Amino acid sequence: MKKLVLLGALALSVLSLPTFADEKPLKIGIEAAYPPFASKAPDGSIVGFDYDIGNALCEEMKVKCVWVEQEFDGLIPALKVRKIDAILSSMSITEDRKKSVDFTNKYYNTPARLVMKAGTQVSEGLTELKGKNIGVQRGSIHERFAREVLAPLGAEIKPYGSQNEIYLDVAAGRLDGTVADATLLDDGFLKTDAGKGFAFVGPAFTDVKYFGDGVGIAVRKGDALKDQINTAIAAIRENGKYKQIQDKYFAFDIYGK
Repeated sequence: MKKLVLLGALALSVLSLPTFADEKPLKIGIEAAYPPFASKAPDGSIVGFDYDIGNALCEEMKVKCVWVEQEFDGLIPALKVRKIDAILSSMSITEDRKKSVDFTNKYYNTPARLVMKAGTQVSEGLTELKGKNIGVQRGSIHERFAREVLAPLGAEIKPYGSQNEIYLDVAAGRLDGTVADATLLDDGFLKTDAGKGFAFVGPAFTDVKYFGDGVGIAVRKGDALKDQINTAIAAIRENGKYKQIQDKYFAFDIYGK
């Protein structure tokens, strides 16, 4: 009889165990050098659209967020070795990356653009880029695009660890320009003192082959976390939290079509 009581108590204790969300924090990888999506405030804290969206998703999922900073090209390796559980760092959903990770539905979608000195003429054919030094962030979709599309046209592609390093060299004249997300370039460079005298040039780049189907959150292959995050994305889109965060940073619909 005592054994039956003990077994019953054990069964009840198992049923009453806290959920994954209650007992285990969600470790999210981010590169905090990509304003307005993620950057460092003067006090060292992380701020930006990606950071706020991640916290809103964690709140919706009732899980504690733990943010793990990592350089962009180290995020997928960190995910694979379980240093982090998800990547929320403006990572575009591409076929190449899908070979290594699973992606949630998009949480925003913007085109890539080229920034050079104001008045620089760049046509749809991009032939004017021959001999120009173009900075790109190492490991980004923009690096792949630049190497496969701009380099064959004669552009010299220079990879950097972060976009902020690229801005410094563009402003100093060590680079002729850079290719990156249009919103990032506008807020992180063109609207700053360092970006005075520079402008968007040439066409907008939207080729799905390189720029994918928007920006999503990466998780390990087969991880059920993907479905949980998708549900949370839909929820914050529905309850107005997404728009509240979007309007804090942008004067347009960054979610896209």
